[in-house]
Amino acid sequence: METNTFDKLLLQTAFVCMASDGTVADEEKVLLKETCKKEAVFQNIDVEEELKVFASEFNAKGKDYFFDYYKKIEQAELSESEQLTLIRISIAIIKADANIEYSEVKFFKTIRYRLKISDEAIVANLSEDIEDIDLFLGEDIKSYISIETATEQYFKATDFL
Repeated sequence: METNTFDKLLLQTAFVCMASDGTVADEEKVLLKETCKKEAVFQNIDVEEELKVFASEFNAKGKDYFFDYYKKIEQAELSESEQLTLIRISIAIIKADANIEYSEVKFFKTIRYRLKISDEAIVANLSEDIEDIDLFLGEDIKSYISIETATEQYFKATDFL
């Protein structure tokens, strides 16, 4: 994927993970700022400005903002490395406030199911960095449902906008 497009998609992924529980914790903001300083992929964009745009769009669209994001993920031609980076950043943001709620894990799964990378590749590449990777990859009780149904269930369960 084109670098400029991937960096914005990655930043937007971090943003939706922060907003997925309805609040943006201070720890999540700090982690995102630290991550943006460390990750080379963010060096070519104005992170603060992009976050303002995301927040404005989110405030205007509510949960439809997430559906627009899902379309971007589904249409993106991401390499395996880019998908792994997206997963790593997503989980780091979710874990930033040290309080992992099931709704956040379920939200992560709505992103993960839209990626083409296998669970085996995720485990092989990220299990050393993310000790509890199985928590984020394990099947839900109703594993036979479609991603659309899982997404609807997430938004109903969280009473999101």
